[in-house]
Amino acid sequence: MCLGIPGRVEEILNLAALERTARVSFGGITKDINIAYVPEAVVGDYVIVHVGFAISRVNEQEAQRIFDYLGQLGDLEELE
Repeated sequence: MCLGIPGRVEEILNLAALERTARVSFGGITKDINIAYVPEAVVGDYVIVHVGFAISRVNEQEAQRIFDYLGQLGDLEELE
């Protein structure tokens, strides 16, 4: 099963088109993510991340709803 996890863009690290990366926070866990597929993403945006790539933007309410659901399932520990 493929799962995309929402994260908040904290800092843009690289602006090169195909190497565009950002530091993304997943409820306190921070990872460097490729955001080339969502060139419109800016600091403060929430993005859906799958295997290290941001694949779309999502609003904050939807991101929180997904985190709540994953918390109920106990799947947030996998991010660590």
